Amino acid sequence: MPNHNHPPAPQPPMPPRHIAALDLGSNSFHLVIARVVGHSLQIVSRYKQRVHLASGLDNQYNLSQAAIERGLACLAMFAERLQGFAPQNVRVAATYTLRQARNADIFIRRAEAIMPFPIEIIAGAEEARLIYLGVTHTQPDHGKKLVIDIGGGSTEFIIGSGFETDIVHSKHIGCVSYNQTFFANGKLDSVNFAQAQLAVHQKLETIINQYQHIGWQKVIGASGTIKAIQEVLIAQGHHDGIITQPRLHQLITTIIACKHQHQLVLSGLNDDRKPVFAAGVAIVSAIFSAFNIDKMHFSAGALREGVLYEMEQRFRHSDIRSRTATAMAEQYNIDKPQAERVKNTALALYNQLTLPLTDQQPTLTTLLAWGALLHEVGLSISYPGFHRHSAYLLRFSTMPGFNVDQQTLLATLARCQRKRLKLDELPPLTIYKRKQLYPLIRALRLAVTLNGQRSSVPLPPITITANNEHWQLILPKDWLATNTLLAADLATEQQYWHKAGWKLSIEEN
Repeated sequence: MPNHNHPPAPQPPMPPRHIAALDLGSNSFHLVIARVVGHSLQIVSRYKQRVHLASGLDNQYNLSQAAIERGLACLAMFAERLQGFAPQNVRVAATYTLRQARNADIFIRRAEAIMPFPIEIIAGAEEARLIYLGVTHTQPDHGKKLVIDIGGGSTEFIIGSGFETDIVHSKHIGCVSYNQTFFANGKLDSVNFAQAQLAVHQKLETIINQYQHIGWQKVIGASGTIKAIQEVLIAQGHHDGIITQPRLHQLITTIIACKHQHQLVLSGLNDDRKPVFAAGVAIVSAIFSAFNIDKMHFSAGALREGVLYEMEQRFRHSDIRSRTATAMAEQYNIDKPQAERVKNTALALYNQLTLPLTDQQPTLTTLLAWGALLHEVGLSISYPGFHRHSAYLLRFSTMPGFNVDQQTLLATLARCQRKRLKLDELPPLTIYKRKQLYPLIRALRLAVTLNGQRSSVPLPPITITANNEHWQLILPKDWLATNTLLAADLATEQQYWHKAGWKLSIEEN
């Protein structure tokens, strides 16, 4: 008989995965798209648009309408290129100007209507860490290195070896802000340069000794200012592209000879960079002097490359935020068994809820777990008001891997874990909504209350049903009768909910 058992048809290969990083800088917006190839990334597209966001920041730290419109127009262009990308494959990071802008929420809300990807405002230390990651992934390893990234509004300083950082700082030194402060009259003279350089030295005097004590073998510069200086030096005949102090001195002399920014003509300098070039050179020259740097090499890798590589690492390796949370728990000597009990109870309650399916849901569940793990870090300061101490530590500590919104959310959970609920005092969030935050707060509060006796005896099965602000807690029959202290705590919790406009019902099954 003929054999009708044919081998299965070969399956078509899976299409390569593409990921994208969008860097909303103070001077320019950058979009980088990469294809994941095995365990490495292959950059397939780069886009850059000069937006001059920082120049739209007034004395009250409000973004002008014109700056907002420039930023939104750029995002509209980038959104076309990102059509079809899954949300988990795109990360948008905003830096100094949107960190500082009091009306950043207006920009972000309008951006959400243009682009379906959340904008993360990242802290200066987190920006520095990601910049270092981008540089070290795109440079051969040369031992301990000092990485310097001069942006439109801030400058980041990092020393590290391999993929690990030793020290990071972000300073309010930027080519756009310094141009507005020291070169606003357009004059290119020794007085303006000297004032700008003195201001840089003053900003750096608090960190110089720390950095020199750690030391480094190589200095690497990243981003637009360093790249522009390198291109001008190459055009002047310095074909190795290395930036040195004598070359910077000569460059300043050449710039001053032009007398005014309108007359600034240098081979290798494009028109877009001209308005902030003098300020950038003044900053770099002052940094060379302050750190006693001999020479600096340029790296094409920066923040957006760091974001890309970390995105891919999160899919393949442990999330750096888990390591950060674990290290913080150890640093503040938390009661780990109690933290685990609270975490498991909070997740068990939260996972029973029927919530609208969103792209943020997995992240929210994870943030609840980290919030529960770290909810008692403030006990290291004192027991009275420890929830407030916990909130402060979570909001203002350097937490690698967490953006500003995520740290704010963790701090809010800690602040709201006990005592009175002051919902009108909750800080604003850009990525997450209030309606997403409230269930997290309720789940954590109930978990803290249910584990208030700090007992190692496991809790019995507990059911939760929810209808918006009304939650119903269903406990085993007669359980509260043998746990009178818990019954009193739950009664107090009901009062806190009632005063906040919520309702907590307790039943026994």
